[in-house]
Amino acid sequence: MHEVSLGYTIQDYLTGKEIEATTYEDFRQAIVKMLVERKGYPKENLKTKIEIKFKIDGKDFVTKVDIVAYDDNKKPILVILFCAGEIETYVSECVSAGRLLPDGPAKLGVVTDTKRAMLIRIYDKEILQQKDYYAIPDWETLLKLAKDTPQYQLTDQKRKLEERRLYALSQLKCACRDDVCDL
Repeated sequence: MHEVSLGYTIQDYLTGKEIEATTYEDFRQAIVKMLVERKGYPKENLKTKIEIKFKIDGKDFVTKVDIVAYDDNKKPILVILFCAGEIETYVSECVSAGRLLPDGPAKLGVVTDTKRAMLIRIYDKEILQQKDYYAIPDWETLLKLAKDTPQYQLTDQKRKLEERRLYALSQLKCACRDDVCDL
């Protein structure tokens, strides 16, 4: 997702700190607020803009996921990607990102455009539910789903494959670098 600074700051819902307003930050903030206030997620179990870092052909690469929900043991159980487009086209990116999170693979993933959402099992890329925001489970349902979902085992060989896939999918969205926008 290509984000552009809007030139001002807003208050982060989770931390209360001032953060840079971007073209997509309002969506990220609205999703987090919905997770806490309507779905019962504890604020302390959510983090935003999690970086996934790796090398491709000797070059450093960084991509971010919008939101990650962690269990009480600080293990990722849900990765959420906001997309500006058809949610179906972001499934593979969500799965690869969910498998490459810095604290280990998540159990589940969600892709949303804020109107529709798709719940995906990271282990085998199975789509569990697709509809509006009701596809995003409430906190108690998420914990049960995560408990009943197998953990994806990320070997070195699988890591390299997922890194290459995530790199390719991320580059399809925008060819701009972090410091220069060609748009």
